[in-house]
Formats: sequence, structure tokens, C-alpha cells
Amino acid sequence: MLKRTHILLTAATLLLCFAARGQNNRFTSVSSAVRQSPEGEFSVFSSITKYLAAGDAASLSAWFADNLDITIISSSRNCSRKQAREILRTFFEANTPRSFQVAHKASEANRKYMIGLLNAGGELFQVTIYATSSGGDTYKIQQLNISRQTDAY
Repeated sequence: MLKRTHILLTAATLLLCFAARGQNNRFTSVSSAVRQSPEGEFSVFSSITKYLAAGDAASLSAWFADNLDITIISSSRNCSRKQAREILRTFFEANTPRSFQVAHKASEANRKYMIGLLNAGGELFQVTIYATSSGGDTYKIQQLNISRQTDAY
């Protein structure tokens, strides 16, 4: 129950931050985006979720920005795409992924984020991803956060 509350509070905080940036910005919830088309506005996450579930750091790194913020458990740093790929590869080697489930997605203008649960190495991890676009349909991951969950649903 505490984990669900934590996820909901995180999502609510992010939604309020996006909404506070201006009333002219467009905000779309995941439910309305999915109804718009089979891929919806969140097609950017379809490959990303597949690579997370498979523990494929090399393929996932193709979605990384040239420089990004990465936090794995309690270690945070801003690094290059290549450094982030190695950090993630090391994490996946120590924590073999079994599954990944999306808990929440949202978007505003040229920003998208996703919160999900990664079952890896016999533990649950919360994964938060922020992706941005400088125009068009190409999104790059600016922030990747993986934190250990301490209680189950």
C-alpha cells in the first residue's frame, strides 16, 4: 500500500509541475491518448518498455540523449550516453530483469514521462523516465531513475 501511495504521489507531483508551467500547454492523460490511436501519443515508450523488460541496455541507450541524468538506486550522476549505457548494463547484470509493468504515463507539449515497476533479480524497482523532443516525433531520454521498492502491493 505504501508503494502505491508513493507512486501516486510522485505522479501527482509531476502532473502539478507540468500543469504549473502554463495554461496554454497541452496535457494528455494516458487513457485519452490510448483511445486516440493504437500507438497513441506514448509510442515512444513501446520500445523502451520492451528493452527494460529484456534488460537490453545497448538497445535502450539508443533512446538516450547525448547527456542525461541517471540514478540507479542511490547513485546519481549526469553522464554521456555511453557512460549511462555501461551503468545500466552493470545494473542489469546484477539484477536480471523478469518483467516490466507500466504504472503511469503522461505528456505535455514536447515532454513525456513514464513510471513503471521492474521485477529484476528477485526485487521490485520503480523506474521513472523523462523524455523530451526538440521538435517532431523523436524523443530522447533526459532522465532515468531506478529506485528499490521496499514493500509489495
